[in-house]
Amino acid sequence: MVQSLRRYRGRFAPSPTGPLHFGSVAAALGSCLEARRQGGEWLLRMEDVDEPRCQPGAALDILRTLEALGFTWDGPVLYQSRRKARYQEALETLKNAGLAYPCACSRKDLAGAATALDGGPLYPGTCRHGLAPGAVSRAWRFAVDDRSIAFTDAVQGHYEQHLARDVGDFVLLRADGYFAYQLAVVVDDADQGITHIVRGADLLDSTPRQIALQQALGFPPADYMHLPVAVNAAGEKLSKQTLAPAADTGQPVATLLAAWKFLGQICPPELGDASLEDFWRWALREWQSENIPRRRTRMPAAA
Repeated sequence: MVQSLRRYRGRFAPSPTGPLHFGSVAAALGSCLEARRQGGEWLLRMEDVDEPRCQPGAALDILRTLEALGFTWDGPVLYQSRRKARYQEALETLKNAGLAYPCACSRKDLAGAATALDGGPLYPGTCRHGLAPGAVSRAWRFAVDDRSIAFTDAVQGHYEQHLARDVGDFVLLRADGYFAYQLAVVVDDADQGITHIVRGADLLDSTPRQIALQQALGFPPADYMHLPVAVNAAGEKLSKQTLAPAADTGQPVATLLAAWKFLGQICPPELGDASLEDFWRWALREWQSENIPRRRTRMPAAA
């Protein structure tokens, strides 16, 4: 483990685009229990950098849901929307190092590009060596190296990605003036001293880009654990877009037990009658990360 000499510090970082649903509860439970079992800290961050997608009141609703389910976290909640100056500072560092460049391309300009690993257009490098005469910068991109980045995930195993071939030069500052998630999350993890990142496997493909930014900015590396993502019967990730219901806080132990089972943990029948305090006491003692299914997606048992 690359952070073996540092105290474990993890985090849960939901996006306040709607209420907390089952998939988010499972990710929160896995990241929290892993941090606590390792004797570490567990921080909470609101990833509201994409402000147009955020729903008014959703951040407060998420906090209330976590509290109702018995989660506790260390320190104050960090909000990305309040850290734009810090992201700008990181972008300037990359500019000065010659690793970020302005891009004038619109979505229409990229309509014929190949498809990147994340489903978006694979940037063909149109503006990498300078803007065309008369072109106006719309965004800023990170100039990726022609190399592969590999790491070992604690659940998913060995993962390797060739940045230039698989994702291309990716956006750091969007055309609408908002900073991209990839930059914000890397800066936040470094500033918060996060040593271990436990999150959903839908972000596995983003990790090499984040490692590249860590290296470019001189940030320490982190260890990764990508949990299975909860999907519906159609194989779609549970989300606001797929009409995933809000987590049930009226029966907090039942909600947590469903997430516990989803993460491959063994559950004795009598635990269904436990109090919320008893559940957490038991879960902190019995959590076994090696039992997490080595899969990218999984349907909840009740689905």
